[in-house]
Amino acid sequence: MTKRDPTDHALATIASILDFGDSQRSSAVEKPVSEEKAPALVPADVDGYFKVGPGPIEAIRFKWTVRRTESGEYFVDERIGENSAAIANGPMDKEAAIKFVDDRESQARRRFNELRHEIAGRATALDVISKGEL
Repeated sequence: MTKRDPTDHALATIASILDFGDSQRSSAVEKPVSEEKAPALVPADVDGYFKVGPGPIEAIRFKWTVRRTESGEYFVDERIGENSAAIANGPMDKEAAIKFVDDRESQARRRFNELRHEIAGRATALDVISKGEL
């Protein structure tokens, strides 16, 4: 994790809040994000297109929203929770705005899953140690 990227901090917080029961600690394998990705289709009306990042708590969940200015340029507003100030990214064309939103959501989901699996692994290791099975 980089120290400068607020996404990593927020995702680590979300992942640390999750409760990993025994059923979630199983060795089930998830598909990598690249296998789940469908071809990106650009909607006709890009203004208002949005995606929300993973996590159980809305207050620390990322949201990316495309907006179009009067001059025809597109910006992507990135927020953490509903009440934070947006960070504007742009200007860009509509295809780039959609790709930006899709890429950021995909990256956030991948990092969230990595953190979740790391925490689940640590919890499993602690169970083994506490039971003296080492």
